[in-house]
Amino acid sequence: MQVSVQPFSVHKRVPLTISRGTSAGSTNLWVRVQADDVEGWGEAAPFSLGSLGQTTEAIAAELQAIVPQITAYHPLEHQKIEWLMHQAGLGSASRAAIDIALHDWLGKYIGLPLWRFWGLDPTMIGPTAVTVGISAPAAAVARLQSWRQQIPVRSIKIKLGSPDGISADQAMMQALLDQIPPGTKISIDANGGWTLADSLTMADWLAERGIVYLEQPLPATAESDFAELYRRSPLPIFVDESCLTSHDIPRLAPYVHGINIKLMKSGGLSEARRMIHTARALGLQVMFGCYSDSSLLNTALAHLSPLADHLDLDSHLNFKDDPFQGATITQSGCLYPTQAPGLGVLNRSKVA
Repeated sequence: MQVSVQPFSVHKRVPLTISRGTSAGSTNLWVRVQADDVEGWGEAAPFSLGSLGQTTEAIAAELQAIVPQITAYHPLEHQKIEWLMHQAGLGSASRAAIDIALHDWLGKYIGLPLWRFWGLDPTMIGPTAVTVGISAPAAAVARLQSWRQQIPVRSIKIKLGSPDGISADQAMMQALLDQIPPGTKISIDANGGWTLADSLTMADWLAERGIVYLEQPLPATAESDFAELYRRSPLPIFVDESCLTSHDIPRLAPYVHGINIKLMKSGGLSEARRMIHTARALGLQVMFGCYSDSSLLNTALAHLSPLADHLDLDSHLNFKDDPFQGATITQSGCLYPTQAPGLGVLNRSKVA
């Protein structure tokens, strides 16, 4: 098996501000595995979880170290490769890039899109949310309007947890609510930006305004407060920064209603599937999210999207220079994978 790693940069049309800071772009890594005249594609994107995170430089160094070890294997030896990556202590983003490339290779090798290989039903995919970051009320409304001009919007995720406090969150939120059409699905993500007291206040305030669920209101370091929030919140509570892999789910299950799965923090499609099954076995809901992920990564999760309750796979839609083309947005605001084998992703420079 031959393996290559190539960096590429993506730049956001609109910088995204969350409770921890602002992001305007990213340098990601394109991973390709080749054997038997078939090439599979994967991607690694840097991300931050506050005190935790993985940089482009660290991911690139890990991939450079592991490539000579995995070239001795065939892409069909997925289990052996996964074990080798764990034994080598690879971070989740590096593992994800290789894991996704192996899945893409397999789908192309057998001539099936991954959703069909897994026996899934794309008609069960719900609308993907578009994200409005923390900003002044007028800027938030302008961002929403620009999204509505770009694609059909059926679901909106609003980032709260402003450093200026919950009064600023409420002002921004109310300005958006005045502009959002009835029937639109609205969720909130505070990215751990609230205290327990603020979380309880905002949960009541948001529930009165028809919000569907509340994501990561408390920081991951305040896990002991989730039990009290779970007991008193009128809204379902989802966790993101608190839940990295399937190992975290049993610990969190008594205090949350759902988990957010992202390819970079989980380690790829293999672990994402384990997380889905673990969450379902424990009676939890599932949502999918993204970091600075291109169309390649969001298309990969689109293949599993029939298994998710909520979707937030919009990062590539905010890029000026996404090098890939994959899943497409329908008039109902859903991100649908194609009928092409594997991921069904193309390099835009090669699109005729």
